Amino acid sequence: MSEFTFDLESVHRITAGAVGPRGRRVFYLQARRGNRLVTLLAEKEQIRELASAINRLLETIGERNPRLATSDDLIVADMSLEEPLEPEFRIYQLGLGYDSERDRVVLLAQGMPEGNDEEPLSARFYATREQMKALSIHAERVVAAGRPICGNCGRPIDPSGHFCPHRNGHGPVYS
Repeated sequence: MSEFTFDLESVHRITAGAVGPRGRRVFYLQARRGNRLVTLLAEKEQIRELASAINRLLETIGERNPRLATSDDLIVADMSLEEPLEPEFRIYQLGLGYDSERDRVVLLAQGMPEGNDEEPLSARFYATREQMKALSIHAERVVAAGRPICGNCGRPIDPSGHFCPHRNGHGPVYS
């Protein structure tokens, strides 16, 4: 991949969010620099893993250089999604890295190639460690706001109930 379709240096804002009722939410990753807003369509698990990967990366950075440790008592500003929610592409693959010269975390997103000869759409966002920590905290909250999880089988419980195979057919479990 030689060039990024969307390349935002030092984003002013980066967030994740979901729209829709529990069980049918649509997840987004969004970044803004100036008047340029880039919205990407994501899966719930991608957002969950992104939050986890950010936490691991920031922990590693802090271990290697303690003066770069990110504080846990970070005040998270308004992290809601901005309108219009018109995604540029669906995320196929995410990558995360750290540019030590700029002291920026780099988030890479790649879409699925449309045809055999076409390069997939891609995005690169540079954000501060604090912005990424805020994204991680917020993303964890967004993912957790979904349907409750059954303690027996680990599957989501729908508002109408849940048939749990571990209950051996003895009725639905309600949240």
